[in-house]
Amino acid sequence: MYYKLYIDSIFILQLTGNLYMLSLTGQILKCTATHRRIWLGALMGALMFSAVIMVPIGTVGIRLLIGAVPVSMCMLVVSFRMYHGKKLIHGSLVMAGCGFFLGSIMIWILNRLRMVIKENVSLFITLLTGYVSYRIVLKFLITVRKRKENCLRTVAIYVPRLNQELRIQALLDTGNHLADPISKAPVCLISAKLAGQISSVFMPEKYHAIPFQSVGRDRGILNAYELPELTIDDHGQSIRKEHVIVAICNTGIPEESIYQMILHPRLLED
Repeated sequence: MYYKLYIDSIFILQLTGNLYMLSLTGQILKCTATHRRIWLGALMGALMFSAVIMVPIGTVGIRLLIGAVPVSMCMLVVSFRMYHGKKLIHGSLVMAGCGFFLGSIMIWILNRLRMVIKENVSLFITLLTGYVSYRIVLKFLITVRKRKENCLRTVAIYVPRLNQELRIQALLDTGNHLADPISKAPVCLISAKLAGQISSVFMPEKYHAIPFQSVGRDRGILNAYELPELTIDDHGQSIRKEHVIVAICNTGIPEESIYQMILHPRLLED
């Protein structure tokens, strides 16, 4: 058994697929790149993919499986200038996920078209299906991002030692039910990075030990302190709260995250 492959069609399909995957990966990772770099990355990926197919070593499936990771990494380096190993691996996994969902939607649409057309689908139809699939995935990502942005609030904390007001992004988490076991006051979470910046504001005499239990982890105790006050910007409405308890979360909020605080929903109540 053998298959007849048209390298020009494969190149065009791979080029457009690379463009879509790089665009979606940039949306997810929030990486910026010029159109020229995106096209260069997609073009290089298509050339490498075509070369892998033409190499007469082993089966095509094995060659594609082995070459997928190096090809995606090279595209990420050219398009987004990712040079760090961990970022490249993370980016490759994200790109693989985008390719999986993009391909799944394409296959679903093409199978439905074959039931109607009753003949082989042309290259143009395949390219059109790929574009429609790309728009569907992109629309989903934009919707998810907007919902996430709607959960973000700006929090202002005055730090006397720095003689300035620190404004940070905070995530409003309706699933945050942490509360002080004695006073039942709501507890917010802050990252270790933010705790280091505002440690001079903490009231040591107001130390709290907050018990917690997360999914898939053992029970534990969070170190918590009181802030004299903070101001929450809730879509243009300023909400001032005093004696707010904040617990230091050493692992739950990454330093590179766009938010460094998780708000308790009760703080937005009057």
